[in-house]
Amino acid sequence: QVPLAEFGGGLVQVGGSLSLSCAASGRTLSSYAMGWFRQAPGKEREFVASISKSGGSTRYSDSLKGRFTIARDNNQNTVYLQMNSLKPEDTAVYYCAGAATDYSEQAYYSQSRYAFWGQGTQVTVSS
Repeated sequence: QVPLAEFGGGLVQVGGSLSLSCAASGRTLSSYAMGWFRQAPGKEREFVASISKSGGSTRYSDSLKGRFTIARDNNQNTVYLQMNSLKPEDTAVYYCAGAATDYSEQAYYSQSRYAFWGQGTQVTVSS
């Protein structure tokens, strides 16, 4: 298990932007593929975006592609999620998660692939 912590959530107006970050303590994130997921009230947790260990490969939810960008800085041991043109339906708790993998260029979609998770950060988009 790798302790993860998400930062950057908050309240933003429709059309605004937020940047989330996910940091780890005690272990380097460069050893893991990373992902962002979200869970809206009354809904199941869903995939948002993922990034390979190297940062060279990314995957996005089709519905979010073009508005959200995932990135990582392995020197800073941090993963980011830039969210633009936010909509009320983006309101959710956002989680980062890590997946152990032998492949440097694999980015994973399935939640079952992720072994450890952060506690989440609330993002609220007001109309």
